[in-house]
Amino acid sequence: MEIETWDSLEMVVKEFEVGWGFVEEGIRKIKNILQGRDKTNFSAKAYINLYTTVYMMCSQKSPYQYDEDLYDKYKAVFDDYITSVVLPSLREKHDEFMLKELLKQWSNHRLMFRWLSRFFDHLERHYVKKSKKPNLSAVALTCFRNLVYEEVKGKAKDTVISLIDQEREGEQIDKALVKNIVDIFVEIGASELDYYTEDFEKFFLKHTSAYYSRKASEWILEKSCLDYIRNAEECLKIEKDRVAHYLHYYSGEKLLKKVQRKLLIEHASQLLENEYFGFRALLRDEKVDDLSRMYRLFSKITNVLEQVSEMFKQHVVAEGTALVKQAENSASNKQGNKKDIVGLQEQSFVRKVIALHDKNLAYVNDCFQNDSLFHKALKEACEFFCNKNIMGSSSAELLASFCDNALKNGGGEKLSGEAIEEMLETVVKLLAFIHDKDLFAEFYRKKLARRLLFERNASDEHERSFLAKLKQECGGQLTSKLEGMATDITLARENQASFEEYLDSDPHVDLDLDFTVTVLTAGIWPTYKSFDVSLPAEMLKCVGAFKEFYAAKTKRRKLTWIFSLGTCIVNGNFEPKTMELIVTTYQAALLLLFNAADRLSYSDIVERLQLSENDVARLLHSLSCARYKILTKEPNTRSISPTDVFEFNLKFTDKMRRIKIPLPLVEEKKKIIEDVDKDRRFSIDAAIVRIMKSRKVLSHQQLVTECIEQLSHMFKPDLKVIKKRIEDLITREYLERDDDNPSLFRYLA
Repeated sequence: MEIETWDSLEMVVKEFEVGWGFVEEGIRKIKNILQGRDKTNFSAKAYINLYTTVYMMCSQKSPYQYDEDLYDKYKAVFDDYITSVVLPSLREKHDEFMLKELLKQWSNHRLMFRWLSRFFDHLERHYVKKSKKPNLSAVALTCFRNLVYEEVKGKAKDTVISLIDQEREGEQIDKALVKNIVDIFVEIGASELDYYTEDFEKFFLKHTSAYYSRKASEWILEKSCLDYIRNAEECLKIEKDRVAHYLHYYSGEKLLKKVQRKLLIEHASQLLENEYFGFRALLRDEKVDDLSRMYRLFSKITNVLEQVSEMFKQHVVAEGTALVKQAENSASNKQGNKKDIVGLQEQSFVRKVIALHDKNLAYVNDCFQNDSLFHKALKEACEFFCNKNIMGSSSAELLASFCDNALKNGGGEKLSGEAIEEMLETVVKLLAFIHDKDLFAEFYRKKLARRLLFERNASDEHERSFLAKLKQECGGQLTSKLEGMATDITLARENQASFEEYLDSDPHVDLDLDFTVTVLTAGIWPTYKSFDVSLPAEMLKCVGAFKEFYAAKTKRRKLTWIFSLGTCIVNGNFEPKTMELIVTTYQAALLLLFNAADRLSYSDIVERLQLSENDVARLLHSLSCARYKILTKEPNTRSISPTDVFEFNLKFTDKMRRIKIPLPLVEEKKKIIEDVDKDRRFSIDAAIVRIMKSRKVLSHQQLVTECIEQLSHMFKPDLKVIKKRIEDLITREYLERDDDNPSLFRYLA
């Protein structure tokens, strides 16, 4: 039936049944199209007539206004179609065929709604809006949900889960079908996910937990730990892909957590602590790929990841402690020159620590994806064993000695400049773990001074580069004096060049020998023990010439001569051959005494040099009792006594033309430690005063905490020392205790 003219329409719609008959005819055509009985589409004329019919029935005046009746008929159309067509077709199908039929009927339902929404557009825009009733979309959806969805949701859910299980077992399934059915669970709730979560997701997640619980139990019994881990990683990847392919993204995190719990969390201890394939075993055997896989699996599980990082820390601590024990045992078992043995062991130990740190840092960066938790674990582990005393030396001293050796000759090896730079870079990283950075700085300063003064450094560039790295890591407070020393040496070379020009320009000054002076700034160099000595005339002439030069060049500066650091090359005219002797200034002064006398007694030498007996004894021992016997003595014993008499050994010879005659070493370690302890007391005093000046009033605990925090970048203050310094500052009236609360301090301006 088609409506031909507006006039006939106006007559027809006065009766509802007649008007509805026109609309119903159009609805019948839609049903036929959906069921495949009609292959033709609506003509434009038919569509306009149907729309106009509804429009007229809604817009006529009472009693011919049928909008409410049309609204009821609209719902009845869906109820009738679902009851007569949809449900019977669904009830006769099962499993996957039922899903396909459900998808077909859901598609037809949406198509039917789209057509009817066009015909009933006027009803939607006016009546529904004015009456505040559910819109036509909600009515259509409610009809399908109440009549179809509620009946088939259980079967649909079970069938979908069954298909997913089949895919988990390696079978091929129709993923598009599963996705479209899951979409029905989502869309049936309109903009809400309540139906999806309650009717599908909840059961799916529960089933997933049970499935992987069974799988985990099977794999634990049947597979190795590594195979289990690989299977778990593959399953997590597959489940993640499953969400992307046909589940709602809202389920992604929940699904992965369920799988993680059943495969990983519930078996974490068994997997991580396995004797042969656990986390420690993988570290021990350097299984990089498996370590990376294990990290990826546990990286999203906070509590377990903390457990893994703690195991990593314990592993590094164990390796480091083993190195310490090995170094101690090796040093105690070896025979020979103790100093040489300990020196070699120190170098070897630091190299092994560097290798240990680099290996585990590579794990952190590559296997553990630069995770801050593992950086922290590595730092704490290295701090544990790097601050132990090794072979009677602190780690600060060992590190300073290692740097000295590396900067002198590349650590005893022929290393490229790039290799030395990498080594020094790692040393700076290790220094970050050392608590006593100020002690390292003092040991390093002593060794740097000797390298600079005696020109033993392999490269000025490496020296400057290392100081720059130290400054970046520890701050300018630690490196200021070190940088000043390097600058001093540069200025000293310029000063020496000026002195040589001065000598060349004055014909009246002729020193008859090469004379080099290094002028240093007293405040930034280590303090050296030095005594005045009665110098030979040749040396006095040189000293006097330089004093005149320096006095003319500078004003108000006082020169203090440190002869203990001086080096001389003396020609020894022995009967076999003439040799060059590299000696200290004191040794040279003693040897030159024999130019004027063939024999000298111990007391004669003391009197002429004007040095203490202990210092003279050291000099004589180095020249007559050590390796090179430049002097002979009577009696011929291994020790020096006041009754000894000495002669120049004319018969002395050696296969070398030039030899260095060292003085017995003076133990400096004790003095360095004492100096550092003294400086620490000053630092603690300054920190306490600085804190109290800004805070005015502070409790004992807060003061100690802030003091430790301020000083920890250089050293770890001892609580007892802090307490003593507080008491001392109270005595000196910088602080006072509160009368009512003894644990409260006040700053006295």
